[in-house]
Amino acid sequence: MPSNPAKLLATLPLAGVILLGFEESPKVSGEPVSPVEFKQMRITEAWAKYDGVLTWGKGQCLAILDDGCDLKAPEWQVSLPWGKKVVAGYDSIDRDDDPTPVPPGYHGTSVGFPSSLNYQGKLGVAFNNQIAPIRALRCVGGRCKERVTPERDAESLAAGLRWVIDNHARYNITAVNLSPGDGQRHQQPVPTVIDKPLKRLKKLGIWVSSPCGNAMQVEGISWPACQRDVFGVGATKPGEDIAHLSRYRNADILVPALYTSSSNAFIAGAAMVLREAIMTSQYRWKNDGHTLPEAMMSIFQKTGAKVEDPESHLTFSRLDLLAALDYVYLAKERTLLPVEAAQDPARTAKQP
Repeated sequence: MPSNPAKLLATLPLAGVILLGFEESPKVSGEPVSPVEFKQMRITEAWAKYDGVLTWGKGQCLAILDDGCDLKAPEWQVSLPWGKKVVAGYDSIDRDDDPTPVPPGYHGTSVGFPSSLNYQGKLGVAFNNQIAPIRALRCVGGRCKERVTPERDAESLAAGLRWVIDNHARYNITAVNLSPGDGQRHQQPVPTVIDKPLKRLKKLGIWVSSPCGNAMQVEGISWPACQRDVFGVGATKPGEDIAHLSRYRNADILVPALYTSSSNAFIAGAAMVLREAIMTSQYRWKNDGHTLPEAMMSIFQKTGAKVEDPESHLTFSRLDLLAALDYVYLAKERTLLPVEAAQDPARTAKQP
């Protein structure tokens, strides 16, 4: 099998390749927003190897649930050749289409940079994607007077998730950055009203992940990262495969960053890239999971660097995007089916 991804795609029957509706893959032209972390995750290597093969998020939308987003920020005023960077917004607290943060809210304006930035030569992981910011909490982060809690914030988060379900087909939302965390030490899921829409999103094939938390402890992870249908994303120190911040056995993967909100943003972008690789190569993802998000996490875990954590006595996987893409493109078996039989489930799922 050809080792070059472009040559590999050339060997596949035309009817067996989904190009997500694009005639040409845009080229990588810029520098990573986080050079140390991108090098560690081999994102820059992936850009170089698969440049011209993948579109780096083009045509996909990332929903970001946080405390709002200032759409007047120059980073989000960008227009790409195929459309505006921000395609929609919603406020699930006030139930309107304006996601502007209300003081002291601030966190959601920049939390999308690691995944989606495409501004003045600085690039996030899936820099050609588009975003839909949702103000689903009043305040996230260290400047807040009150911390996030399931009791106070579950209903507005659930409303934001339901907006994603209702609008995923319209905007081709394929991933959700569920950015908040309560900072507590949960070892089991916490039943709340977000669980039903989370389960629905997974069935729709939409990735949902959340940060594990930023406490220096190994006794549990934050809500909603601890929920059954959310991937909990922890962290390693940037430039080192040393686990840090909140982690426990219910953390799904580690991603290098100073804060797990950035870890989660990185992998949300990586999931969009891996999704396109799976769709264009017709990789048999059902061998890896019951749903596409579960299959993608399985691939990330199998191909990631192993991190032994002496403090927790656990072994985690650390994200390696290039290894995940190679795993998919160089697989010996793939599904050479008519395009109609292998569509992205997030594009073809019926509305609830």
